[in-house]
Amino acid sequence: MKTLDLNCDMGEGFGAWKMGDDKALLDYVTSANIACGFHAGDPGTIHRTVKLALQKGVAVGAHPSLPDLLGFGRRRMNVSATEAYDMVLFQIGAVAGFATACGGRLAHVKPHGALYNMAAKDRPLAQAIAQAVKDFDPRLVLFGLSGSELVRAGEQAGLKTASEVFADRTYQPDGSLTPRTQADAIIHDGEASIVQVKRMIEEGKVKSLGGPDVAVRADTLCIHGDEPNAVDFAKRIRRALDAEGVRVAAIAV
Repeated sequence: MKTLDLNCDMGEGFGAWKMGDDKALLDYVTSANIACGFHAGDPGTIHRTVKLALQKGVAVGAHPSLPDLLGFGRRRMNVSATEAYDMVLFQIGAVAGFATACGGRLAHVKPHGALYNMAAKDRPLAQAIAQAVKDFDPRLVLFGLSGSELVRAGEQAGLKTASEVFADRTYQPDGSLTPRTQADAIIHDGEASIVQVKRMIEEGKVKSLGGPDVAVRADTLCIHGDEPNAVDFAKRIRRALDAEGVRVAAIAV
């Protein structure tokens, strides 16, 4: 039986303001990637989100970003490998501290936004991120885009990795995600998203925009919690996976 993790980015708010319905989504996902304060999140938000995830039996992960509050971590920045190592280690520690205080532990790390996409292609950057994760806790699972330098760097560092695929994003012929600046970057049709997910699981392939199929490995599937219909989509994905006989569970540590 195929096993698939469902992950979702969470805690992306400040104080009383929040993006998405984290509480409802936690009933359907198995891993939560929690913003660490660099693109979103503050101590109170991190604490509340970690506590809620642990209460619902969802694996807690850190979602480190470039220091870009205004751009929500989606703008590229020129950072050295040393700077990337330091900022990732710093952010992992923030979420891990709350996990420990709430009686749990950190399970995984998934970079956010521009940092994630940069590390998919930039080997030194990917190696710095993987080293930061390993140095903090070699038991942590490193999430990265399927076929990316980040996944390879994690494997080379001796970490357990999770190759990630996306239900609602389109792909380029080189296996990268279509930049959000392009109009066709997001799949808004729920049925089309489910068809894409089923093919990635069953065939290990995804159709690229205007190009050939791209080979993918689907260990974990990202559901974006900031979309207007995120909760309904999460429900539909779970139903579709159940119908296909797919076991939905967090990545084992």
